[in-house]
Amino acid sequence: MENTVRIVQRDTGAWRTQVWISFGIAVLVCGTGLAWLPGNDLDRAFMVMGYFFCLSSAFVLAKYVRDNAIAPSDTPLWSMVVWGGFALSMALTAWGLWRMEINPTWKAYLVVSWLYLISSAFTLAKTLRDAYEADRLERSQDVAIAAPAADSAAAANH
Repeated sequence: MENTVRIVQRDTGAWRTQVWISFGIAVLVCGTGLAWLPGNDLDRAFMVMGYFFCLSSAFVLAKYVRDNAIAPSDTPLWSMVVWGGFALSMALTAWGLWRMEINPTWKAYLVVSWLYLISSAFTLAKTLRDAYEADRLERSQDVAIAAPAADSAAAANH
C-alpha cells in the first residue's frame, strides 16, 4: 500500500495576528462610536442591537457558504434563513443609521466602522475555518500513515 502525503497549507502567524488585530480594532471602533453616539437612548440601543445582529449573521453566513462550497449540505429553508437574516440585519442597521438625526460626520464614522466590522468578521471566520480544516487534514494524514505500519507489524506477529 502506498502512502500519499498531502502538503497542508496554513496561514502564516503574521496573517493570523493581523486578522485578530483587525477584528479587535473593528470591535473597538464600533464600540467607541456606539458608546459616544449622540442622540437618545433608544437610537443607541437600536444601533447596538443592529451591530450585534449584523456581526452574528455575518459569522453564520460565512459558515453556511463554506459548508456548502463543494456540495449543498443544507436545506433550502436554512439557506433562506441564513441569507435572509444577513440581508435583514444589514438593511435594518442601514435604515437605522439613515434615519438617525445626528451629524453626518457621526453617520459616516458609524457606517465605516460597521462595514469594517462586517468585513473583518468574514476574514476572521475564513481564517478560523482554514485552520480548522488544516488541523483535520493533518489528523487524517497521521492516522492514514500510522495505520499501514501498525497493520504490517500485526501481520508479522502472526
